[in-house]
Amino acid sequence: MRRIGFAAVMAAGLFSHAAALAAEPWLGVHVMIFGDGSLRELQTQLPALHARGVTHLIVEINYNFAFQSHPEVAEEGGVTAASAHTFAAAARAAGIEVIPEMNCLGHQSWKKQTLKLLTAHPELDETPGKYPQNQGIYCRSWCPRNPETDTIAFALIDEIAEAFEAKMFHVGMDEVFIISSEHCERCKGTDPAASFALAVNHLHQHIVGERKMTMLMWGDRLLDAAATGYGEWEASANGTSAAIDRIPKDIVMCDWHYGKRATYPSISIFMDKGFRVWPAGWKDAEAAKALAADARQHEGPGMMGYLCTTWAAVKFEKLPAWGPMTGAFEVMTRK
Repeated sequence: MRRIGFAAVMAAGLFSHAAALAAEPWLGVHVMIFGDGSLRELQTQLPALHARGVTHLIVEINYNFAFQSHPEVAEEGGVTAASAHTFAAAARAAGIEVIPEMNCLGHQSWKKQTLKLLTAHPELDETPGKYPQNQGIYCRSWCPRNPETDTIAFALIDEIAEAFEAKMFHVGMDEVFIISSEHCERCKGTDPAASFALAVNHLHQHIVGERKMTMLMWGDRLLDAAATGYGEWEASANGTSAAIDRIPKDIVMCDWHYGKRATYPSISIFMDKGFRVWPAGWKDAEAAKALAADARQHEGPGMMGYLCTTWAAVKFEKLPAWGPMTGAFEVMTRK
């Protein structure tokens, strides 16, 4: 097994709240939360999830929160601060650490719907006035070079983090296809890797530098699609991968892959660069087991464990017994 010694972790500046917990594998689940109702529903499953071994729970909130700093971006019926506090307390009682998530930079639209940030603030769009009803694109992005973007995003992150009493925060950052756009007056002609690194570094400065939380993100845009053979979804084919050498190494990389492979080269790529890695699978049970098995070959302080993503493929009431999760956990913890 490939191991990274404690001295190497210290030398690389990786020892933190997150690294300290990695002595035991993180067995995590990522879920989408659309409002107070879904959060309450998930809360009822916390004891059962803990019984299945879950140690960490990523709750993706996005704009489904009753923001006070910027109510114009709040979706109706969003999670309230009171509900988040109640959920956080219940999770602690169940032995589960909550990691809230707000998708940053990309995923600012879905199909024909532009999400609340760019609806309320179209001046922050990376492609302002282009692609009516989002025709011809996957998802919109916000402009990483507009200073007002950070002002608003940081306020939203702070509200969510405080409500969930979070020690860690996930910033998303996956599947960013629109970056350094020719339609953006600030970004046109710029290096996509520089633009992506700029967004990551600004978030890191706020979340880690100012708020003293651990930062997590999806790792796909930092991987070269051609070099890894992953393709343009699991890795970047639009020039962002060079950002891997331009961002802090204390970010936890959630390395998602949903298809079955013999090996997953990105695990070694991230670990060799000095990152901690949290491999993440989805609903293909055999692929999830394969990813967990490959992760076992990289055990050490840099290997965090296994993260099961759900993407609404399973109802919360059935989540504790969901095969893709339980099977991968069993592989990850097998003696």
